[in-house]
Amino acid sequence: MYSPAIIFEAVLNGLMTGAVYALIALGLTLVYGVLHIINFAHGALLTAAMFAVFVLHVAFRIDPYVSILILAPFFFVLGYGLQRFVIGPASHGDDQNILLVTLGLSILIENGLLAVFRSDTRTIDVPYGFNVVEIGPLLLSQPKLIGLAGSVAVAILLWLFMVRTDTGKAIRAVAKERLGATLMGIDVAHVYAITFGLGCACLAVAAALLMPSFYVNPRVGNAFVLVAFTIVVLGGMGSIAGALIGGLFIGMVESVSGLLLGESLGQIGIFLIFILVLLLRPTGLFGAKA
Repeated sequence: MYSPAIIFEAVLNGLMTGAVYALIALGLTLVYGVLHIINFAHGALLTAAMFAVFVLHVAFRIDPYVSILILAPFFFVLGYGLQRFVIGPASHGDDQNILLVTLGLSILIENGLLAVFRSDTRTIDVPYGFNVVEIGPLLLSQPKLIGLAGSVAVAILLWLFMVRTDTGKAIRAVAKERLGATLMGIDVAHVYAITFGLGCACLAVAAALLMPSFYVNPRVGNAFVLVAFTIVVLGGMGSIAGALIGGLFIGMVESVSGLLLGESLGQIGIFLIFILVLLLRPTGLFGAKA
């Protein structure tokens, strides 16, 4: 039997981890909501962002959280360029081709990272990496608390961008009706590229929030993306609120399952949730029927 304090601490730790999961899922659901395709390069781009945080810290002693100011704009530009000049032209407007192009891009990025960094697992050493924050009887990881705050802040900023800015309104218009948006003079290719760039920028922030307490190797992003897919399905494809709430819930399920079943079996709860959602509510919590 576990005491209520231990279970409550597991729930809080799960919420903190789930917030970063949600940030990764945000980029995935944003791209799906507008382009209506699954980005198979999402995990590889996350891995590249994590290695970028690692290189900035090791080579230039830049703190992972400070690196957000460098990497978020850089990965936005990278994502914009990939969609506008690589994925879009190579796919010739066919959704099936886009899937194949992003899959090929994923293989290219992963093998490029493997050639440069080899298969070694790497971590960074920061002074606060093992710091804890005491809240009554609870001991919570400082990097995870920062990850929770950062992820929620980014989700709120992204939501405000989508509802308050002209670019955000253009993105929503293209997501709702591409042909109608084109007739109204919206540059759809430009909007697609901006959306892909925003998804990559979310990955850069997630990578910076992860690295103080996690490791990186050339294939680490794939594990996160499997969880992100579950979050997107749970929250509803294309829903920002669904990605955030789904991420927090999935993180909590993983943490409690790990406590009760053992750390190696912690993800069983995640995939049980995934199966139940597909069976009972395929559109997710906030998804709409096609």
